[in-house]
Amino acid sequence: MPRAKFQTLTEQMFYILLCLREECYGMDILDKVPTITGGRVSVGSGTLYNLLEQFVAAGMIRETRVEGRRRSYILTDKGREALRREYERLRAQAEDYCLAFGEEEPR
Repeated sequence: MPRAKFQTLTEQMFYILLCLREECYGMDILDKVPTITGGRVSVGSGTLYNLLEQFVAAGMIRETRVEGRRRSYILTDKGREALRREYERLRAQAEDYCLAFGEEEPR
């Protein structure tokens, strides 16, 4: 059975949604993701705009402004909930790692 769309998020999806806690344009996201991840994660423009369309269709973000080709977006309650669920999933994985290796906190 295939899993539900956006049940879990890729790193790129997670950081795109994280950027959209505040209204931004697509180009802003392309700059913000590498900045907030210290260069560990980047998003290509094709991936970004494809995901933005999918997130809009799923009701996870909404378009807030259109200025020519520039469009800005912001997270919806549904998107905020998906981001929170992914955060909780990642935290649980980090806790499992700590338990497995007898560490108190993830490194």
